Amino acid sequence: MSNNGPANNLACRRSFILTYSMLTFADVEKARERIRDQIYLSPLPYSETISGMTGNRVFFKLDNLQITGSFKERGALNRLLTLTKDQARRGVIAASAGNHGMAVAFHSRRLNISSTIVIPVHAPLIKVGRVRLYGAQTLLHGTDYEAAFTEAQRLSQEKELTFLHAFNDPAIIAGQGTVGLELYEQNSDLDAVIVPVGGGGLIGGTALVLKALNPRIRIIGVQAESIPSMKAALERGEPVKLPPATTIADGIAVRKVGETPLALVKQYVDEIVTVSEGEVANAVLLLLEIEKTIAEGAAAVPLAALINKKLDLSNKNIALIISGGNIDVNLISRIIEKGLIQDGRLSRFSAVISDRPGNLARLAQRIADLGANILQIGQSRGFGQMAFDETEVELVLETTGPAHIERIRNELSNQGFKIRTD
Repeated sequence: MSNNGPANNLACRRSFILTYSMLTFADVEKARERIRDQIYLSPLPYSETISGMTGNRVFFKLDNLQITGSFKERGALNRLLTLTKDQARRGVIAASAGNHGMAVAFHSRRLNISSTIVIPVHAPLIKVGRVRLYGAQTLLHGTDYEAAFTEAQRLSQEKELTFLHAFNDPAIIAGQGTVGLELYEQNSDLDAVIVPVGGGGLIGGTALVLKALNPRIRIIGVQAESIPSMKAALERGEPVKLPPATTIADGIAVRKVGETPLALVKQYVDEIVTVSEGEVANAVLLLLEIEKTIAEGAAAVPLAALINKKLDLSNKNIALIISGGNIDVNLISRIIEKGLIQDGRLSRFSAVISDRPGNLARLAQRIADLGANILQIGQSRGFGQMAFDETEVELVLETTGPAHIERIRNELSNQGFKIRTD
């Protein structure tokens, strides 16, 4: 397997320009030339552990290492650099749950362009704080991205500001597509690339590029199952507005995808799959524990799909785009707890025991003998369907995995304890 930049192949294919919805392969190349000196060339390291776990050769495209912590810088900077002098003088406005807003704010300040970012009121605090830190005027409006988007468009017309769409803009998509150029040059032997999908800009641009360079490569998108807007759009044949939903993958919680990204996905993307909240939390935990990489929920969905076998991939060279790392520390704490539960390393037991001296100690000792650690313990005598001489003991245990939990449950049941598990 070669990791050398395929300069000859790339040069040979420069004339192979795929056009869709006013976006071409050449547009992406031009975008890279514009942003090359101001965007970090994120690495593509190989993961020995994840490769062993999945039966593939897995690489992580670490765009969470960008200055503002996400791939959104690519599209935002490219769009800003295409503004006319008059547009730059008037300023720009964007709606964002965080990452796009941070990218616009940071690069607008660098280019001496005034920016306004409209943010949903429930956006992660870390993202709101950084938008302000980067010097943008911020406005909290609405409970979700759709409400912020509507207000930003209204203000754009009222104040004659150029609206920078987060994903339904060819210049934005061209900037995001530079990820695909980098991937191909970093490893031309990739069989598949797994991409987070929100509004569709990242996967649309990346897919256009990679399919132009290697039509056999599989491009797979991943969404949170609570808000699968791209899947719904593909089924309907047009963008569909889904009901509001909450997810720890807030960066891809887009209720309605863009028309341009949808056209690109129809043309170039092979498959869209979804993952659950628990699977996302576990993937964030794995990236933190194994790869020593902080990823927000949206960035962890490719790993969640691969680990949980949502894809038919075996013995393949696979790149996973880790799209961002802007996650609130309080949410990290909750995700770690949920991930440990999903992974079987935290478990809650309820045991009904005879309310007599020594029985609680006997239960605790048996749990210790079985190799589990008691983290929390509580007792209840008056609630539940128990006899007068019984008490219910609720325990939170530190365990090694699902098999360990099952062994504890069976052993305690065999010794006469009435066990319930969550």
